[in-house]
Amino acid sequence: MRLVRWTPDDLLRRLDDVVAVYGEAMGYRADLLEARRGYIATHVRRPGFRAVASLTSSGQLAGFGYGYVGAAGQWWHDQVWRALDQPTRRRWLADCFEVVELHVRPPAQGHGLGAGQLRALLTMAENATTLLSTPEADEQTSRAWRLYRRFGFLDVLRDFRFPGDERPFGVLGRDLPLPVPGPTPPSVPTPPPVRS
Repeated sequence: MRLVRWTPDDLLRRLDDVVAVYGEAMGYRADLLEARRGYIATHVRRPGFRAVASLTSSGQLAGFGYGYVGAAGQWWHDQVWRALDQPTRRRWLADCFEVVELHVRPPAQGHGLGAGQLRALLTMAENATTLLSTPEADEQTSRAWRLYRRFGFLDVLRDFRFPGDERPFGVLGRDLPLPVPGPTPPSVPTPPPVRS
């Protein structure tokens, strides 16, 4: 498995595969997937667009992620903006990289692909904050929620309903940049217990 950075044209060339992975990961109906295809095709031209893909050794798409700089006039940004008070808008939306999609085919989940994709996207982002939305779920059993919490994402909005989707979503955010991983400290042997 290899993680690669995609240009807008790379993503568009593999749009059928992207939509298929999206559909498998989200469990959406075929009519919703066709609408999503059009959205994705317009997203690649937005400012600050960044994309990554996880490819098998034979070149099959196992997962992908992308995002861009959030701005007024974008549907998701405007929905979230309306739901927040002014101080929270300034905190999270003033200079924000929006993680728009992050998906891994269900059979490939649980092997670190999502974490690698998320880290790569956030490392490429040049903004002060990042936001994403994910369907509400049990944080202890949901792979997506556990991943976002591991990356330090905090609650911005909970049980939020986007128009056209009956499910509640959590909107999560974190500051950027990600901390640079440091060297692993050497292990220190545990001293034997003191007996009295």
